[in-house]
Amino acid sequence: MHALLSLLLVSVSVGLSNFAGAIGIGLSGVSLQTRIRVGLAFGFFEALMPVIGLLLGHSVAGAFGHYGKYVGGAILIATGAYTILQERFLEKDRPKRPAMSGRGLLLTALALSIDNLAVGFALAVYPVDLLLAAVVFGAVSIVMSLVGLELGHRLGRRVEEWSEEIGGGVLILVGAAIAVGVLG
Repeated sequence: MHALLSLLLVSVSVGLSNFAGAIGIGLSGVSLQTRIRVGLAFGFFEALMPVIGLLLGHSVAGAFGHYGKYVGGAILIATGAYTILQERFLEKDRPKRPAMSGRGLLLTALALSIDNLAVGFALAVYPVDLLLAAVVFGAVSIVMSLVGLELGHRLGRRVEEWSEEIGGGVLILVGAAIAVGVLG
């Protein structure tokens, strides 16, 4: 139960980057075809990257022994802090609307899910089922992307502005909860 709760919380927190990207895409209006393409692309990479991280992490998790929860928690905290710092200080001039060509969409989806490698690595210190992780990360990402597209279309840029910081904050909280033994 704790593993599923951890997966859900982490998938929502890292899915917020897709949510933000989808809001940016939705600002210019979206068709049904665009919704499907964005949802599938974002969901695929959100599912794939943590599985790669989990596979890599499982291969070295035994070396950490009982310190694994601290290492996993620290990785999530560092990822969350970096997300917040990157959003506030390092990427002020980046364009908020990703390109919608096929290649642009794939690159955007890949870039938004890179942090999931670290998340998957961090979760590897727990007995997390790879298929379950992929399904949870992918499904949450698709839902959050579709909601983001709709919100972007309806609400404009105000919601987009803080979603990365919210995602980073949730990662920090989940990492701290794992490190102190509340989750996991």
